[in-house]
Amino acid sequence: MSDRDRYLAVIDKILESTLAGRVRSVEQVYQRLLREIRPGTSEIFERCLLERRESLEASAGTSSKVTRKLRALQTIEGQLQRWDQEHQTTAAVTTTVKRLVGAPLEERLALLVEVLDPNQERPWTSDRLKQLAQELQAQGESHLQQLGLGLRDGLARFGELEGDLVSWMYEGGNRSLGFGGAGEQPGPWSLWGRKTEAYFPRELFGTLQRGESLEALAQRHLDLGDRAWLELAVLLQGLQRGLVLWFDRQPYSSKMGKQLSVSTFLVFASIWGQLSQGFASRGGLADCCFQMTLQILRSFAQRETFPLYGGVFASFSGEYLQQTLAYLEVPLRRVEGTQEKARILTLLGYSQRALGDYERAQGLHEEALAIAQQAGDRACELANYNHLSRLCLSRREYTEAIDRSQRALILSRQVGDRLGVANALVNLGYSEVLAAQQVERLDEELSERALGYLEQGLALSQQLGDRQSLALCHYSLGLAYLLLEQPSAAVGYLLKGVEAAQSSGDLYLRGLSLAALAEGYYGLQDWPRAVLMGAIAAYVLRQIEAREWRQAAGVLSLLRGQLGEAEFEGLLSGGRSQIIAVIGVDGYDYLPQLLEEF
Repeated sequence: MSDRDRYLAVIDKILESTLAGRVRSVEQVYQRLLREIRPGTSEIFERCLLERRESLEASAGTSSKVTRKLRALQTIEGQLQRWDQEHQTTAAVTTTVKRLVGAPLEERLALLVEVLDPNQERPWTSDRLKQLAQELQAQGESHLQQLGLGLRDGLARFGELEGDLVSWMYEGGNRSLGFGGAGEQPGPWSLWGRKTEAYFPRELFGTLQRGESLEALAQRHLDLGDRAWLELAVLLQGLQRGLVLWFDRQPYSSKMGKQLSVSTFLVFASIWGQLSQGFASRGGLADCCFQMTLQILRSFAQRETFPLYGGVFASFSGEYLQQTLAYLEVPLRRVEGTQEKARILTLLGYSQRALGDYERAQGLHEEALAIAQQAGDRACELANYNHLSRLCLSRREYTEAIDRSQRALILSRQVGDRLGVANALVNLGYSEVLAAQQVERLDEELSERALGYLEQGLALSQQLGDRQSLALCHYSLGLAYLLLEQPSAAVGYLLKGVEAAQSSGDLYLRGLSLAALAEGYYGLQDWPRAVLMGAIAAYVLRQIEAREWRQAAGVLSLLRGQLGEAEFEGLLSGGRSQIIAVIGVDGYDYLPQLLEEF
C-alpha cells in the first residue's frame, strides 16, 4: 500500500474504534501514531486527515455519528501536533549527528556554531541540545564524544549560574544596573567567576572584572580544545539570553530594561569579537568566535527596540567603549550588505560622532544609508539622514545640515515615520538658528520659524514617548535660547533634557545638556549652579571621551579666572555632596587634574 492509502486506513480504524468505545484516552491515539507514522511522512498523514475531514463535512446531514467522527478527528490532529514536535527534535538531532560524522574534524566546530545560532527559524532548545550531547557521547569516535561532552558541560555550567543571573546587581547593597569597565559598576563577572568550576570561563570572567585584554587571554590559551570552547559558547549564550529576557520583563522600568538589553547584546558581542582577534593564529577557532559575534549582532539588529537614534554610552566608558567600538567594527567589515549591518553601523556612527571622530562617523552613516536604501529599511535610512544632518552641525556645515534635515523631513512624512519626523524637525530648527547666527541674521521672523520647528519636534516626541528624542529636543531648544541670549528659557528646557537623557540612558546627550546648563547658569550669574553643572558635565563627557568635555571645562576655567582661586574652590567645595552623588568621590577628586588637562 502507498503511504496515503495506509494512513487513510489507520485514520478510519481509529475513528471506528472511537465510535465503538474502544478508545478511552488521547494517549491511546498517540501510541497508535507512534507505531504507524514513519519519520518524514507526517505531512502525508496530515493531508489524509484533511481529506477525511472534508469528506465528513461534505456528507449529507448532521448525524451524531458524523459529529462524533469530527470530534475524533480533532483528537487525532492534536496528537499529530504532539508527534511532530517530539519527532522534530529527533530528526534534527539525527541529521546533525550524520553531518558531524561525515565532516572533517576541522569543520565540525563550525557546524555546531550553526546549531547554536538563535536566528534560525526554529532555534535549538536546551532539551534538544541535551539530546544532541547524549547522541554524540554515544558515538564510537573520540572527537565526537568530546564535542558531546562540551555541549553537556556548557549546559551544566549555565545551570550552575542560572540562579545567580542577576543577583550580582544587589551584591553588597549595590543596586546599579549595567556593565562597565574596571573600577566602575561591579558587573556580574566577579560573582560568576566565583560560582563556576569551569576553568576557561572562570579565567574569562576574571579578565573582564579586572578590565584586562580578552585578546591577550586568548593568546595565552591557543591550545584551547573544542570541548572547552563549546562549554564556553553554550554558557555565554545562556547567560546572554537569560539577561536579555530578564531585562525585557522588568515591569517597573521598561526604559531601563530596554537600555540594559541593548548593553547586554553589545557586551557579549564585544567578548566574542575580542576572542576572535586573540585566536587569530588558529583560523578555525577565530572564525567560530567571529560567527558568534555576528549571531549576536543579527539578533540585536532585528529587535524593535534597536536604538536608531542612540549610542552605547549608558554602559561603556573610556577605554572600554573605544575597545568595544573597534572590535564591533571589525566583523561588520566582513558582512554582506544587509539590513542588520546598516542598523549596527548607524549606532556606531552616532558613537563615533560623540568621540569627535567626524570623518569616521560620516563614513559609517553614509555606508549605513546606502545599505538601508538597498535593503528597503526606511526607518534606518531616515535615521541616517538625520544623523548626517546632526553631523554637519558638529562640523559647522549649516547649509548641508539644513539640506539633510529637509530631505529627512520630506521622506519621513511620506512614509509616516513619526520618530523620523520629530528628529528632522529638531535638526531643521536648530540648523536654521545656527546658520542665521553665523551670518548675524537671526531676526525675529526667522527665530520664530526655527523655534516653531523645534517645538513641533518636541510635541511629537512627547506623543511618541521616545525619551532619547525628547532629550535631543530639549537640548536643542535650550541651545537655541542660549544663542538668542535668553538663558532663563534655556535653563528650563535643559533641565528637562538632562532628565530625559538620564532616563533614556544616553550619557552623551546628558553630558551635553549639563554642559549647556553650565553656560545657562553662567548667563544668569548663578555661579554655584554653573560650577556644579560644569563639574559634572566635564567629568561625564571626559569619561566617554567626548570632545565636548572641554566646553564644560571652559566654563569652569572662565569662572575660576573671573572669581579667583579661593572663591572658585569654595563654590566647588560647597557643591561637593551633590557632585559626589553623581560622579562619586573619585570623580570629584579627579576634577583638579581635569582642569589642568584643559
